[in-house]
Amino acid sequence: MSGTNAANEAAAEGTIRVLIADDQPLVRRGLALILGPSPAITVVAEAENGEQALVLAHEHRPDVVVMDIRMPVLDGVAATERLARDLPECRVLVLGTFDMDEYVIAALRAGAYGFLPKDSSPEDLVAAIRTVRAGEAAVAPRLLTRLISTFVRTSQVAPPNRRRPAAENTPGLTPREVEVWRLVATGLDNSQIACAMAISVSTVKNYITNIFDKLGVRDRAQAVIAAYESGLVSAQRADDTD
Repeated sequence: MSGTNAANEAAAEGTIRVLIADDQPLVRRGLALILGPSPAITVVAEAENGEQALVLAHEHRPDVVVMDIRMPVLDGVAATERLARDLPECRVLVLGTFDMDEYVIAALRAGAYGFLPKDSSPEDLVAAIRTVRAGEAAVAPRLLTRLISTFVRTSQVAPPNRRRPAAENTPGLTPREVEVWRLVATGLDNSQIACAMAISVSTVKNYITNIFDKLGVRDRAQAVIAAYESGLVSAQRADDTD
């Protein structure tokens, strides 16, 4: 059976196909054993480096790639960038540690849908895979703002070829959209934004969809990164919200 046909059958059955990429055999096996009991998840392949992950992703067409950041041959950031470009239907969930903040942000920029610390519980891992498969960012808002504020303090330079939108006068964004963007970047979820602005959650979702489209970002994680890079929010401001 071809990778495409297998992926189509799995999608019809509602099974999430997962590829695990980590250079440590014990970690790969441990992740596979954690995910194995879940009836909604099937581990279709395991890769020991980023290059192998790309080959196996093309072969098996997984829904989610659980990707370590530091690997030989091709690291997780570079592998994520190539997957996002060549196989956008394969969504990447990055695994890392908090002493690798800059790498995590680089992976999110490269197209990863989420980040999970390696000391997370099995339940959190399964939940993050489900979230990423649904096309949402699997990063808790407070965790995301901490990661990005740490990164901003160490590097104020925007990545190459990335346009910096003007904070308060972003072309195309209405004042209400700017305010929603600001609240997203300071760590509020949709319900909290709705409460703060006295609007419905469905209205918040509509605003966020428009913001993503106008900023040219794919998800909440990239929208927060764009807010920090634009100056809409600052690292100190994020810290003050804790």
